[in-house]
Amino acid sequence: MKKLKLSFINADGKKTTITPKYVAEDLEAAVVQEAMNKMVGLHLFSKKNVGLYQKISGAKYVETIETPLFEVKD
Repeated sequence: MKKLKLSFINADGKKTTITPKYVAEDLEAAVVQEAMNKMVGLHLFSKKNVGLYQKISGAKYVETIETPLFEVKD
């Protein structure tokens, strides 16, 4: 399963990320960057009076691989 991690710089100059719960696993970089630019322009999110998503830092897919060891069946 792939997760999309969106990285931003907040108003204090620190890195912050957001991971959308439902996202297509094959988005192109230009589409993701455009959506991130829109988020930056809206200035909707803050925490303790610090704007969270002020500047784009990057985006990446993170893939989780599970390796089952065993399963107990009733």
